[in-house]
Amino acid sequence: MKPDYTEIVAGYKDKPGGIIEAYHAIQRAYNYIPEEAVAVAAQVFDMSKAEAWGVATFYSYLKVGERGRYIIRICESAPCHIAGAEEVVAALEKQLGIKMGETTADGKFTLELTECVGQCQATPVITINSKPYGDVTADGIADILAQCK
Repeated sequence: MKPDYTEIVAGYKDKPGGIIEAYHAIQRAYNYIPEEAVAVAAQVFDMSKAEAWGVATFYSYLKVGERGRYIIRICESAPCHIAGAEEVVAALEKQLGIKMGETTADGKFTLELTECVGQCQATPVITINSKPYGDVTADGIADILAQCK
């Protein structure tokens, strides 16, 4: 059972940078930030909903709205692009039946683009729930996805 995000937010009320830390904690628990949690954070941190929304959507690591259990991010930086990221994206989209930015109907996978993940020695790179996979090829996608249970 997931913890109540209201309790999570309250636990960071008096901490410096508390709203960001609260959002990270919520995302660890839910794998995303529920929209309702943004409104709760606005109340707890005494700011407008727009300001709380701005914090939640400013950082690329934080995501508002439901996401899959497995977040697959592919680096879209120049080294990965040159190394064949486009073919890897096509293979991911074909095998999962979704496009970048979407989540599978069963809620298992979400595809996202990201900037450099610091693994340029092994391009193209994908991450699954922040675990990097380097030297990825379109042909290797099925084996990587099979590891997600």
